[in-house]
Order: sequence, then structure tokens, then C-alpha cells
Amino acid sequence: MSDAVFISGLALHAYHGVMQHEAKVGQTFTLDLMLDIDLTEASRSDKLAHTVGYDEVVAIATRAFCARRYRLVEAAAGAVAEAVLGRFPLITSIRVTVHKPHAPIAATFADVGVSITRSRRSKG
Repeated sequence: MSDAVFISGLALHAYHGVMQHEAKVGQTFTLDLMLDIDLTEASRSDKLAHTVGYDEVVAIATRAFCARRYRLVEAAAGAVAEAVLGRFPLITSIRVTVHKPHAPIAATFADVGVSITRSRRSKG
């Protein structure tokens, strides 16, 4: 299957990071979500029940990302992946990319961040 629902450039202000000032001031992170999902039925039925609503995915991802302070964006990305997979049984796997454009690095850079992929565990 190669069907997917995606959300790119979701900007969220949060307080993640190892440095103490990151916990006080926070910064805006950008998330990209790629959701693997079989859209065969949705493409035939034209019904929201056969897919996932972008608004619901954004709400779940936002809550998971902003609910607490993480020292590592890896942990924040993992929380988003777990929350989305836990809420939407039609999603078979998710790729979460967290961009940290204001990372405290003494260098000029275009972008830094992490990408993680998590899949639903098969039962059996």
C-alpha cells in the first residue's frame, strides 16, 4: 500500500530542549506528519469515516507535543507518534519529523531536527 495522509509545516510553540533557557522562553517547532493509511474505501465512498480528519490529527498531535516539556525532540516526536497511532486505528504507521529551527547551535544552519517512524504492532 502506498496511500498516505500528510500534514506539513504544523507550527507549535513548546518548551523542549536541554538548555535551561529553552524551558523558560520556548520556541516554535515545525512538525511534518506522514500517516500510512489504506484510502481505498475512502476514495470510493467519499466518507470521512473511512479516513482520518486532519483537524483531529492536528489536535491529537498538538496535545501530545505540547502537554509536557521534553528534553529531547526525539521523545516529543515519539509521544506524537504514539498518540496518533493510539487514537486512529486505520493508520498503519506514522513518520513524525520535528524541525528545531532555533536550536542552540553555534553555527549557521538551514534546519535541524529528527524524524521517527513508528508502526502499529501486528497482533498474533
